[in-house]
Amino acid sequence: MSSDLAGRHNATPVLAIEGLHAGYGRVEVLRGIDLVVGAGEVVTLIGANGAGKSTLLKAIVGLVHPSGGTVRLRGEDITRIRPEQAVRRGVALVPEGRLLFGPMTVRENLDLGAQSRRLSAEALRADVERVFELFPVLSERAAQSAETLSGGEQQMLAVGRALMADPALLLLDEPSLGLAPKVIAEIFSALDTLRASGLTILLVEQDAKLALRHADRGYVMRTGAVALSGSAADLLADDDVRLIYLGAWHGGGEG
Repeated sequence: MSSDLAGRHNATPVLAIEGLHAGYGRVEVLRGIDLVVGAGEVVTLIGANGAGKSTLLKAIVGLVHPSGGTVRLRGEDITRIRPEQAVRRGVALVPEGRLLFGPMTVRENLDLGAQSRRLSAEALRADVERVFELFPVLSERAAQSAETLSGGEQQMLAVGRALMADPALLLLDEPSLGLAPKVIAEIFSALDTLRASGLTILLVEQDAKLALRHADRGYVMRTGAVALSGSAADLLADDDVRLIYLGAWHGGGEG
């Protein structure tokens, strides 16, 4: 067990990755990743495009097959799990691009998110209502097809669909991509609500400053490896991280 894992968490962490290697064909993208996410934490992955952040999320859920190392969910080895098994084990991915079922309604997309749980009609309605409480606009659009929603509404639906699986671990890949600042603020406010509820989240986000302000800890990835890790506050204050990933700003204020 890595010293990071052993030192930070006495209890079994929700996610523990050790020495993970993965890629596409003969192209290795991940080169020995060590990472841990404790229960109730929001941990963010930051780094330049091509650093391997999205590949890491895909490796966790079985969309990319690791060639070495281990992935453990609450102590269980899920290194070579299939995507449908990952959902049943409690891992839900909100992918970049959302991948909604466009012709289907908002409600139908949400119902599909709970398909692996075999809920009663009453329990299903209750979970849908919780998503509507988090994103009220989805309640207004419940009978509308997903493809007619705005980009921000589609992102909310993608998050809501993942939540319908009742995950122990929520993986988010670039939730702010292409969205207006007001919509981004709404989505991250919802993530703060989920964080306060105790949900464990691993977040990949293009806006590193935004991500760190809503996270407990962060990992900086560079060319498929972890270059740096620490508390979100420490990474925000690190001069190298500021210069390379956050953009320099003066006096700790906005840049």
